Amino acid sequence: QVQPVESGGGLVQAGGSLKLSCTSSGGSFIRHGMAWFRRAPGKEREFVAAVTWAGRKTYYGVSAKGRFTIARDNDNTAYLQMNSLNPEDTAVYYCAAGLDTADYRVYYRNPDVYDYWGQGTQVTVSS
Repeated sequence: QVQPVESGGGLVQAGGSLKLSCTSSGGSFIRHGMAWFRRAPGKEREFVAAVTWAGRKTYYGVSAKGRFTIARDNDNTAYLQMNSLNPEDTAVYYCAAGLDTADYRVYYRNPDVYDYWGQGTQVTVSS
């Protein structure tokens, strides 16, 4: 079965960039929509970005738009390129995968769409 595993988190100074990767330790991500969520200390889980299974459509949360880019290699890996980072981006970032259906284009922001979640990778942005 699909099991996302995140990597690439770490420490970065404000204004810097970081690229996260998500691979599957089990089945491939074929026909799965992919998404990144994050959770900062004391805050609720927040939608960051999503991409449809073929990579033809991307979606972004308000905090990510214009700064972050989601991409995938179709089957095996999803990425989140983060630029212009600020301390408010400090959070645990989670990769999620869910079977892409017609409704995915509507409900991609809903965590319930995703059946598979990684354990998260810590991103810390210093001033």
